[in-house]
Formats: sequence, C-alpha cells, structure tokens
Amino acid sequence: MSSGNVSEMSRRFCVLSWEQVRRLDAILGESVPIHGRGNFPTLSVQPRQIVQVVRARLEERGIAVRDVKLNGSAASHVLHQDTGLGYKDLDLIFGVTLTDDRAFRLEAYVQKLVKVCNDTDRWSLISLSNNTGKNVELKFVDSLRRQFEFSVDSFQIGLDSLLLFDRCSETPMSESFHPTVLGESVYGDFQEALDHLRQRTIATRSPEEIRGGGLLKYCHLLVRGFRAASESEMKSLQRYMCSRFFIDFPDIGEQQRKLEAYLQNHFSGMEHKRYECLATLHRVVNESTVCLMGHERRQTLGLISALALRALAEQNALPTVTNVTCYYQPAPYVRDVNFSNYYVARVQPHAPLCSSSFQTWQPCN
Repeated sequence: MSSGNVSEMSRRFCVLSWEQVRRLDAILGESVPIHGRGNFPTLSVQPRQIVQVVRARLEERGIAVRDVKLNGSAASHVLHQDTGLGYKDLDLIFGVTLTDDRAFRLEAYVQKLVKVCNDTDRWSLISLSNNTGKNVELKFVDSLRRQFEFSVDSFQIGLDSLLLFDRCSETPMSESFHPTVLGESVYGDFQEALDHLRQRTIATRSPEEIRGGGLLKYCHLLVRGFRAASESEMKSLQRYMCSRFFIDFPDIGEQQRKLEAYLQNHFSGMEHKRYECLATLHRVVNESTVCLMGHERRQTLGLISALALRALAEQNALPTVTNVTCYYQPAPYVRDVNFSNYYVARVQPHAPLCSSSFQTWQPCN
C-alpha cells in the first residue's frame, strides 16, 4: 500500500475523547424496552447485553464476527451531542464472514429478516420493535458497498474494546483509565465529516448509489436546520436523488408506503415537523424531478400534498373557514355573451407575468 493510501486511510479514523467514551458507555447501558406483539411481554434490555448475547450465539453456530460497531445517528450523538438530530434508532453492525450462500440463507438469524445477497452486497437486518420509535437494529454485514447517505451519518464506532473492558476490568472507567475507542467516517475524512456535523452542513457524493437516493433524509436534514455547503452543487445532486428515488419506488402505492413509514419512524414524538418535511419534499420534487412523465409527476405531487394536509389535520392546525378564500372557475359557457344569468367580473392580474388564462377564477366570498 502506498504512503498516499495509508495517509488517506488514517484520515478516516479518530480516537474518541473521554467525554465521547462516557456518552458511548451511557448509550450502551441505557435500558431499551422491546415491545412484544399481542400478549407477549415487553422486554427491557441494554444494548451491550444484546451485543454480547448475539455475538456469542453467532460464534456458537460457527459464524465468525470480525467486529461490532455502533452506526448512524447514535454514533453521531456520541461524537457531538448537540447534533440537532438527536437519535432514535440504535444501529449495531456485526461484521461477519458468511462462507457460502447456503449458510447465508439457512442461518436462523436471517430467515425472517431483510436479506440482500448480490455481487457487491451481502447483509441482513433485524429490527427489534419499540413503540416510541427507538428501534434496536442489528445488521449482519459481510460486504456492503455503500454504508452512508450523508457525511453527518457516516460515523461508525468500534465497540469491541469497550465491551472487552466491561468483561475484564474490575476497576471502573475514569478519565485516566479507560479503553481506547476508535471512530471511523466511511464518508472518507473523519475530521471533515465531524466539522459538517458541528456546523450542520449537508454533504454527500454519488446519491444515485443510495437506495431511495437519500431524498427523504435530505429533506429531513433541511427541516432540522442543516444547509448545503454549496447550493449550486446540491441543486445538481437533487436531480440524482429524485431520479434514484423514483427508480426504487416507481409506483404511487410504493411511494405512499415509503413516505408513511419514514414519517412514522423518524418523526415519532415530533409530529409537528411532519408537515414541514413534506412541504420541503414537495418543493424539491417539483424543482428537481426530470425523470417522470407529466401525469406521474402530478400524481406524486398530489400524494405529497395530501399527506401534508393530513399531517396538518393531525396537529389540529388546519386554518379556520374565516381565513380561507376558495376559488372556482366558471364553466366555459359563462363566457358566452348570450348567456346572461351570471355576471362575470373582470379580474385584473396582480402581476404583469400572470397568464390571462387565470383571469376567470373568481373568489367565493
């Protein structure tokens, strides 16, 4: 490996400070309720217990575990507490070696779970349900080409040294005595990604490689006060986001299910932000979608508008009737000079750019 490659690899990693290690330890020690369906009881477990048990069971079945990492928003929270995003899910990545496709198919952990197995990606996912939206997600990864959407969610924190310390040390952790914990940014440059997180900057590359194009996460970041470092570059990337989203979700029913699931999973407890997210999505899709036919575009925009209206209704934020001006368009025959039952007022356009085709719209009040 050349010195340039070594330098590039080293920029991906950083040793966590004592404060960051303390936050990581607190997250791993927090009891998370796992709600059962029907009459099954609610279980209260700590993430560190889940990791230890799952790792032991995998190894019992002959599946080697390379490492275990904390990923996503929880990792971002460890590195910078005031991210503006908080964290909902606890994403745990188990690096595993799957010797053949048969083992991948038959392993009990993945039989009823999400499974992906192709030339570049071999992984499976189980999500332990939590009614408040704080799901514990276990991802078993042999290989995964694209591991992030944006730089601010590209962090992974190795847990092995901290879990080993738990098992082996009788002395509690302190600032002068704690394990070395390594963080990594799969975006590339750890310090650059951390600066993006601190400054609430949106940055990504090749969004067409992301399932869904990262479109919904992009709108989510905008709603949370994040802004693109380069507006012109991001406008260009928006087109790729929209194109990939509609490739992955071409049917209006799929789009609706995806949007509803995203709102449920990422805005639980923040329902007041759902309308803002949908309004932002409507604007981005309207500005940057170039891959849809006219009727498909109108159909999608109509869906987003309907969901936004429902979000307002759920907040009891719909305006009162006294604040609403309704407009109607008279039937074509009203323009006939021989039709005298209606008086059609001449409405002057408010701006010189207004089209004359809209001058027959009349206010109801």
